[in-house]
Amino acid sequence: MAAVKSVKIDGKEIRIFNSAIYIVESNTRYTLELDIIVSEVAERKYGREENLIIEIELQDGRMINSIMHVQQVAGELPKLNLYCNLDEIDEYPDFQLLTENDIEFPNIEKGITLAEIRQFEMPNENIRFKLTLPIDQAEWLKNLKQKELNQFFKEAIYEYWKNQTIK
Repeated sequence: MAAVKSVKIDGKEIRIFNSAIYIVESNTRYTLELDIIVSEVAERKYGREENLIIEIELQDGRMINSIMHVQQVAGELPKLNLYCNLDEIDEYPDFQLLTENDIEFPNIEKGITLAEIRQFEMPNENIRFKLTLPIDQAEWLKNLKQKELNQFFKEAIYEYWKNQTIK
């Protein structure tokens, strides 16, 4: 079986937590597919693109360079499915060959948790909320710059979390 060593998207190497590379056979064509578990940041960055320039290095040293289509795949972990059509499959004798009717495709989520992925790269999320505070606190918050405000809330929330888990 072929195994992926590294993946570059548009020339930039990305961290992959697990992967599967295989060929899907349909009535009219063959498709080379690459499923990769990535960080939430990478999924958000590349998941909405139509096409990407992909460089795949396999464990045995072979390189696959292709423009591949992207689709996000449902699951518990952030992942991308990259695929392109193949004219011939003779170059890939050690790749798993699946058909569209196969029920089970490779499960690349096994043994990986979202917490492990977030230790590598934690995504940021924009939120808005309304507070009712004494006017002196409201004025103080209004005078903070956005960066200071973000840092203040991040530290306050982590401190609150820490105190809640100790109890």
